[in-house]
Amino acid sequence: MVTVLLFGHALREAAEDSEYRFEVTGPVTIRSLLETNQEKLGRVILLVNKGEVLVTVNRKVGSLESAIKDGDTIKLTHQANTTYEGAMWQNP
Repeated sequence: MVTVLLFGHALREAAEDSEYRFEVTGPVTIRSLLETNQEKLGRVILLVNKGEVLVTVNRKVGSLESAIKDGDTIKLTHQANTTYEGAMWQNP
């Protein structure tokens, strides 16, 4: 089982809860986990696809392609302005 924690007003509005637990069999990517659970996280995916979400896995910076496994904790944090809040690096 993996735990998904949602932080930030926009993500909490997009989902009914701020914490979810999902069963996983073998390693899967975060993107795959989100897409497989669209009934609960479908509106969250919209923000993820806009690049407005910072991903961490077990307290380490991750990405949508990070492999996760049973026992992992995924934290999704909404970044309203990715340029200023550090979610994306841009060349000046």
